[in-house]
Amino acid sequence: MRWPEYVAMARAAEEVGFDSIWIGDHLLHADNGRGERGPWESWTLLAALAAVTERVELGPLVACASFHPPGLIAKMAATLTEVSGGRFVLGLGAGWNEREYRAFGLPYDHRVSRFEEAFGIVRRLLAGERVTFEGRYWQADDAVLLPRPARAPRLMVGSNGPRMLGIALPHVHAWNTWFEDFGNSVEGFAELNGRISEAARGAGRDPGEIERSACVFVVLDPSAKERVPRGDFEGVEGSPERVAQHLRGLADAGADEAILVASPITEASVRELGRALALLDQPSE
Repeated sequence: MRWPEYVAMARAAEEVGFDSIWIGDHLLHADNGRGERGPWESWTLLAALAAVTERVELGPLVACASFHPPGLIAKMAATLTEVSGGRFVLGLGAGWNEREYRAFGLPYDHRVSRFEEAFGIVRRLLAGERVTFEGRYWQADDAVLLPRPARAPRLMVGSNGPRMLGIALPHVHAWNTWFEDFGNSVEGFAELNGRISEAARGAGRDPGEIERSACVFVVLDPSAKERVPRGDFEGVEGSPERVAQHLRGLADAGADEAILVASPITEASVRELGRALALLDQPSE
């Protein structure tokens, strides 16, 4: 996909009423039988999208904490918050695709431990602190963000792992899960959401303080083999009414946000999904 297509999709998303646009943070995609593929660099793309949109929130889904030094992640997040007029959301995770780590010379070991050190530095810098830290994997020596962002971006963790949740839930504003991790079903999300509430209590948080974000795999054209997910589950197929019904079910199960992962992903797909959004504004029968 080339840049003009991203612009067209982003502007269509704003026009039809979407609340946010998310970009995966990967260097290469996992080989799922379609051969080697890779996306554009996510932080650069998010900055460009911030400049051509006006209303939607923007964020990485989710930024890999070990792709960049944590001080640089905080600096980039502060800059994107400024460029977007406060519309940036910093989603963070530990990463998983070993192929891209090896290809770009990045260490793959101890990813959760690396995340723990990086997350501490990032959140403290974005909170306006001066940070000195000497860790096993990351260091900071009197680091400070200058210029200071007008406000810190919201933090979101993308993980279901108990240790990751224990690290992040005491501090984040939101939690996100990928559709494969709950079977892309309302029932699966409800069960997982209950576990997240228990994890929040264990982390000393009121579960109601943490927003719940669910990715949803939506198949608009079954003949378009654009995306072949892993796992034994079904994509949400059918009419805008069917998609809207599924989204209502997720909301009833506790989702505050649904991030639609469409196949295929095109400007036409975005506009077609806008019809489902319009139905959500109508009373359900």
